[in-house]
Amino acid sequence: MSAAEGEETVTFKLSHGKKVYDISVPKSNNISQVKQQVEELTGVHALMQKLLFKGMLKDDKTVEEAGLKDGVKVILMASKVEDIVKLATAAKTTTAPVDAAPVKRLSLSEQTEHKKVLDKGKPPNAEPGLKGRKLPLPANGLRDMFTQRGDKVRLTFKLELDQVWIGTSERTQKVNMNSIKNVKSEPIKGHEEYHILALQLGPTDKSNYYIYWVPCQYVDSVKDAILGSFASWP
Repeated sequence: MSAAEGEETVTFKLSHGKKVYDISVPKSNNISQVKQQVEELTGVHALMQKLLFKGMLKDDKTVEEAGLKDGVKVILMASKVEDIVKLATAAKTTTAPVDAAPVKRLSLSEQTEHKKVLDKGKPPNAEPGLKGRKLPLPANGLRDMFTQRGDKVRLTFKLELDQVWIGTSERTQKVNMNSIKNVKSEPIKGHEEYHILALQLGPTDKSNYYIYWVPCQYVDSVKDAILGSFASWP
């Protein structure tokens, strides 16, 4: 705002970056009015200005109250509106979450550690799998399946002892059913009449004991016997 005729003014130097401006303002103007004049001169929006002279100048103070005199140096610290918009746009572009394509989970039978067992083929004498059927557990248990090491394994259910016996040619492990944390299964891709069965013997999935080529008609009964309810693969 220009000074009225006969009104006393102050001319000071305004430093902004590498540029220095001479500004004349009436002593009675407050700092908010000075900022309007600075905006016209520099292009820096008044709301984004910080005028420094012996500290930051307050908007409600007059030029005289702020102690501005001829020849003093006032420093302008601010950014142009367009610069701030550019920075905000760039930040939004770089930080905004991108809708990532959902990661497709490989089926167990496609995962390397399980595929190498399945690639050996179905165990000799494996009982035929029956899709869409649910049968009670055979009295003599489930036989002719594979462990993760490729050894033959059998499951014998001792319901009167609340135990399941996991037997291989090397040993028979007697496991209390209430110690099995979970039982999961998944069909073998391309041979859906058989499942991969996982008995979780510890607190995490890393303690899973995998059994391969389990006839699917017995899977629900295995889960019912051990857990008392159906547990589906997540």
